[in-house]
Amino acid sequence: MSRVCVVTTTAFIANTYLRPLLVGLAARHELTLALNMRDGYTLEPELAKKLHVVHVPIARRIAPLRDLAALAALRQLFAGGRFDSAHSIAPKAGLLGMLAARAAGVPKRIHTFQGEIWATAGGARRALLKAADRLTARAATHALVVSRGEQAFLEDEGVLAPGLSTVLANGSISGVDTARFRPDAQTRAAVRRELGLGETELVVIYVGRLARDKGVLDLASAASGFHLMLVGPDEEGLTTRISNPDGKIRFIGYSTAPERYLAAADIACLPSHREGFGVALIEAGACGLPVLASRLYGTQDAVVEGETGLLHEPRNVTDIASKLTMLAGDRGLRERLGQAGRARAESSFRQEALVQALLDYYSRL
Repeated sequence: MSRVCVVTTTAFIANTYLRPLLVGLAARHELTLALNMRDGYTLEPELAKKLHVVHVPIARRIAPLRDLAALAALRQLFAGGRFDSAHSIAPKAGLLGMLAARAAGVPKRIHTFQGEIWATAGGARRALLKAADRLTARAATHALVVSRGEQAFLEDEGVLAPGLSTVLANGSISGVDTARFRPDAQTRAAVRRELGLGETELVVIYVGRLARDKGVLDLASAASGFHLMLVGPDEEGLTTRISNPDGKIRFIGYSTAPERYLAAADIACLPSHREGFGVALIEAGACGLPVLASRLYGTQDAVVEGETGLLHEPRNVTDIASKLTMLAGDRGLRERLGQAGRARAESSFRQEALVQALLDYYSRL
């Protein structure tokens, strides 16, 4: 049994996106998970039982002193752990994890690219963050990318060499549990009762981090007059910046059961400014919802425009509002898009297929 160390930044990422991959890896390998355990999130107890967890003070934002401390901690972990492979997921975890693993002589070093912070940045900030991703790629021995659109983007930008990275199955980090994310009339009725929503009221939902680069402020402006559910942790204090005079916006916060709220909604929207794939779009589709998303290199792998959802121009509040209105006014269109989204989730993005693809990838290494 080989020894594997997965490095990421927060328990939120581990709980929300990595859980099935971690469970799958832990069944075949001696698995250690290195992440920041003191950032306000708690690793799910059932997940924590399946692996060895190590706290590393990784900061998501640039913090030179903390970054050096985290780099040293990872270097010490790798040097003493005799790991066969190190696998990093998330930009900061990738930079620090791959540098530390290379310095410690870990033979197999894998980084998963899943959305570039610098994609919408400019000037010195873009150059610095892009250079960091290039350094991550050079320190790694293998690169995974969550979508073919992102893969092409990284190759065009010179971050990854053509033909030397891999997209597992049809993309995404871990696919979608289609038994968990599904249409559910009973849950729909129950959640609507909890939130004081009538059965016939049209509800728009956003699931993800409440952050500026996710386009949450754009959506709040565009969805004026709609009932809107915002499901996810507020990392930037945006709830205090969003006007809600008519009480139609429900701030749900972080939830370990986003599928409950998706079941209660009618339209899902992901108006990101940058995105590597947008698994929330596939989860919404699996729940039978039509989706509306920014036209980006990542989301275009998750949405078949005109078949499973619609795309809008990034940061364009008018375009978001227009397409929300179009969907709201055409129940037949919503049903067609939602049914196609469910079918595509089942045929192309089943969680079991993505987990097996990762395990096969490790076997080939």
